[in-house]
Amino acid sequence: MRRAVLGTLVLGVALASSGTAFAQSKEVTIAYQEINGPFLVAIASGEVEKTTGYKINWRKFDSGAKVATGMASGDVQIGVIGSSPLTAAVSRGVDLQLFWIIDDINEAEAMVARNGAGISKPTDLRGKKIAVPFVSTTHFHTMFALETWGIKPTEVKLLNMQPNQIAAAWERGDIDAAFVWDPALSKLKQNGKVLVTSGELSKKGKATFDGMAVERAWGEANADFMAKFVKVMAAFDADYRANPKAWTIDSPQVKANVKHSGAAAKDVAASVALYAYPSLQEQASPAWLGGGAKGGVAQALLATAQFLKGEGKIDTLATDYAKYVTPKYAQAAGLLK
Repeated sequence: MRRAVLGTLVLGVALASSGTAFAQSKEVTIAYQEINGPFLVAIASGEVEKTTGYKINWRKFDSGAKVATGMASGDVQIGVIGSSPLTAAVSRGVDLQLFWIIDDINEAEAMVARNGAGISKPTDLRGKKIAVPFVSTTHFHTMFALETWGIKPTEVKLLNMQPNQIAAAWERGDIDAAFVWDPALSKLKQNGKVLVTSGELSKKGKATFDGMAVERAWGEANADFMAKFVKVMAAFDADYRANPKAWTIDSPQVKANVKHSGAAAKDVAASVALYAYPSLQEQASPAWLGGGAKGGVAQALLATAQFLKGEGKIDTLATDYAKYVTPKYAQAAGLLK
């Protein structure tokens, strides 16, 4: 932990310098994850490059924690990242700003019990092996779920696994339950029972989401790019909200998701329907990015930070999580023609 904190102090100067260099070259590296949705259609379309005039280096990561590491190192300027790994990163001093909500996770993350594992109700989890990517949104909700069910963390065996590892372990029968997202989630549901979804847990007061963060210095040096980029994201989200039935198994939208997430074509439409996609106006409002310290996202980051500190994943809380959230690029996108 001390190495991580000390490293970010040194990285601050390096990241600021790299932001200037990229601004001059009009090139950016953007990290994404295996999360189905309109964002992957935007990647496949080439519209971001066309609208912004930038060269985009798209890089796929298999967890938000790894995206955070890439951003802390300066290798990645913009990244798709869940609320938990983002909170961990900024709490350790990585200077990022969340500027866009990729999705409200809603029903797209769930804890599933494997058929044959002897789990018919939540309390049956005692003594069982539960797999989850540590420092992720599902880890946050796993601990919250155990708390609501009156199960102590010491009464289960939590295993730190990435989604692809979870799917493989599930097939072998090595784990009894898992809290994960698609495409792994779809595979688990084929031989398992959903115990709880993130949507249900969010309604109890602890929301999770997938967002997009930018290294602060880079974003400020490339504000025009940021506004145009957000406008493209908003357009693809709006297209989905207006016509979700267009996502048929052989549609370009589904093919784009299969290519970039590795999901089976037959599962994509159902997977995407589990998420909610806030509009540009909603994103800029206090319900999400706006509102300062009282805004929805800032409050969610604070709750997540308190969880991570309790788990010993971070040493201290940041003094102000609102400074790691900005509605300005969404607001600027709304003014573009």
